[in-house]
Parts: sequence; structure tokens; C-alpha cells
Amino acid sequence: MSVKRQIELTADGSHTLFVPELDEHYHSVNGAIQESKHVFIDTGLHHCQKNDVHVFEVGFGTGLNAFLTLLDSQKSGKTIHYTAIEAYPLSLSIINQLNYAQSHSLSDRMSYEKMHSIDWGLEAQIVPNYYLKKIEADFTQFDFTQINKIDLIYFDAFAPDKQADMWTQHLFDKLYGILNNDGILVTYCAKGIVRRMMQQAGFTTERLPGPPGKREMLRATKHL
Repeated sequence: MSVKRQIELTADGSHTLFVPELDEHYHSVNGAIQESKHVFIDTGLHHCQKNDVHVFEVGFGTGLNAFLTLLDSQKSGKTIHYTAIEAYPLSLSIINQLNYAQSHSLSDRMSYEKMHSIDWGLEAQIVPNYYLKKIEADFTQFDFTQINKIDLIYFDAFAPDKQADMWTQHLFDKLYGILNNDGILVTYCAKGIVRRMMQQAGFTTERLPGPPGKREMLRATKHL
């Protein structure tokens, strides 16, 4: 499937992609990096108490969440095993135009490039304490037996009104099943129907302040 994407600047100076077919951006136009840090790093990764963290991302996209997680792990010393699923990988020609790593050190820029150049389907060491496996697959048809137990889920699919099939009870049940006890799921979405599906799956949910331009987001935790 060929999907047209346009590179656009967001309010914090970082890039996002716009998909005309869906009338949807990959990130908040109020700030792509700002949103990702708030939702996935500050509210997700920093809330996880483990020093060896297994992350599963729904929607690898530009690799921004994976890159910010790598940068944070360099500060915290945590070991990260990061698995991401993506149905429509971006071309390197698009990736090379994105500015997420431009202001960082040469080693960080090389890490970002390596994240996008490694083979799909195989886990690779990006830096000594960060391992990445990218899976090219349709999340709605995914065989979850491929996934070992997870500590943290970044749910970063397009919005429910754009891709409703990504936000179903069946899939939240599956995500609950792959999480360890005290595992966390975070998403920018705060819709009541999404929160109720999470609760039906067994999650304890919290509405939390959202990133700039968004009033709320959701964090869900598995407590046995």
C-alpha cells in the first residue's frame, strides 16, 4: 500500500508527518518531541520501576519514541529491550529528512540512523544497553505469541476516529495478556470508550494531564 506523507514542522520546531488520505498527523502539531516526551517518556518510562525494561510500541512510525527512549536510557542506565510493530515502514529518504537527531551528538545521530537501517524482524544492539527489534506486520492481525512478557506499552496508533480497527476490545485484551504484573500502557488518547475498553480488559486506568494542546491522556496499569 502506498501512503503519501508530507513533512511538516510542529510548534516546538520538530518534524511530523501528515497523511492526507487520513487527514492525520503522526504527532501533535503543538510539538512532536514535546508530545512524545510527555506521553511516553515522562508518564510511561519514568513511571516504570524496573532497571531492565521490555517495551512494546504499537506504531513505530518515525522512530521518535524509540529514539527518545534510547536517549533517556543513556542517562538512567536502564537496559531497554524495545520491540515495535509497524505495518507501513517509512522509506529512508523520508527518515533522512527528519530533524529529531540533528541537534544531538554524532554518536546519538548514528544511533538514530542505525535504528532505521537494521533489518526488520531481528533484534539488534543499538548501544550497549539498548536493543531494538522492529516487526513489519498488521497489528490488528498480529500473532501475540511472538512477544515475550512486556513491562511497558507505548500505544501510538492513529486516532480512533481515523483507524478504529486499531482500538478494539480484542486488541486491548491481547495487550493486557502480554504485560507483566504492574506493567504499564500509555497513550495520548483519553476517549471514554478507550478507557472503558482498557478497564474491561482488566486495567486500572488513570486520566492524566496531556501534552500541550491536549487536556488529558491515559495511563493503564495491570494489577493482579
